[in-house]
Amino acid sequence: MDIGENIREGIKSINANKLRTILTASIIAIGITSLVGILTAIEGIQDSINSSFSNLGANTFDVERKRPNRGSRGGKSEKVHPRIKYAELVMFEDKYEGPGTVSINTVVTWTAEAKYGSKISNPNLRVRGGDQDFLAVDGYDLNSGRNFSAAEERNGAFVVIIGDNVKESLFGDNEDPINKKISFRGAKFRVIGWLSEQGGVGGNSGADRTLMIPIETARRIAGNKNLNFEATVSISDPTQMDYATGIATGLMRSIRQDRPGEEDSFQVRVSRSLAERLGEITGYLQIGGFTIGFITLLGASIGLMNIMLVSVTERTREIGVRKALGATPKKIRQQFLIEALVICQMGGAGGIVLGILIGNLVSGFISSGSFIIPWVWILFGVAVGMAVGLISGYLPAFKASRLDPIDSLRFE
Repeated sequence: MDIGENIREGIKSINANKLRTILTASIIAIGITSLVGILTAIEGIQDSINSSFSNLGANTFDVERKRPNRGSRGGKSEKVHPRIKYAELVMFEDKYEGPGTVSINTVVTWTAEAKYGSKISNPNLRVRGGDQDFLAVDGYDLNSGRNFSAAEERNGAFVVIIGDNVKESLFGDNEDPINKKISFRGAKFRVIGWLSEQGGVGGNSGADRTLMIPIETARRIAGNKNLNFEATVSISDPTQMDYATGIATGLMRSIRQDRPGEEDSFQVRVSRSLAERLGEITGYLQIGGFTIGFITLLGASIGLMNIMLVSVTERTREIGVRKALGATPKKIRQQFLIEALVICQMGGAGGIVLGILIGNLVSGFISSGSFIIPWVWILFGVAVGMAVGLISGYLPAFKASRLDPIDSLRFE
């Protein structure tokens, strides 16, 4: 009896006990569904997190002023470095040859108050100055209107792009803010753009309370106030982050004339720590989901082994006949192992499909991630199904192969 005939006999035996086969396969399907479903949902949520933080500028780094730590180290006060000048960042933008796009920006104030007609906003608006690339680099989307033009940026035009909260405070739901004039910081600005609702982490919706103006305009209205300028570099490929920060650090040290051996007179801050922390959390969730799925599969494998042992007992006379006709213990083991494998793969296929659907459904409820087909977990599910079949089927198959043919033929 070759392997092909063993497979046919195994399938014939499965067909003869359809209800038991369906119930057994369902046990395996539930185990695979829990494993693949949980891990698919977590992968979908992780994909949504990565997308959200990419839109929020998570794949960026800032070249900014180095602020001294509070207190002193070793009884010595930490050196206070001079502010980064606007001209230095312009030079940095011109000479930077690393990956990514550079944008120069600054914050004029965090406590501005805007007026439109008789309406006045809360005094908690942030006035930011930026160049043409700032919206794209920092992950802002325009709901309506347009970005600054090159002429407006160069000439310091009094135009403004407002955040979603500012629009709601001054214009309400029905009025279009575009081309309307609002006033803040003692000057009137024409609204040319309205940002989409950005939201934030931990209730911080600073982007929605932003008044965005050209950077030359920011320098003009700041007067004698010393602004803290910074350059933000957006990287499309996160794997190039270390390479890009290395180039930026070397270039900025040259511009600032930092001597060899001295510490940097600025700092390069990578805006990915929160995304990485959330990535760690989802990694722990994956471990938890895998553990839950594994326990479920363990119960399913015990159920399959029990059913296969019952099948061996029921088919004792059949085993005796096969042995009397010349079937070797090896062939008997093969037959029962093949039956167990077929049942497991039937349940595994159903469990994988259900797991993908349920996992994406859960992910869709929790986040806005796209439909995920986790090929790694699919292959893992197939491998696990095969392993469960082999492990659960071996003991019954071994027991069947050790039966004495004479005693088997006498079995009632």
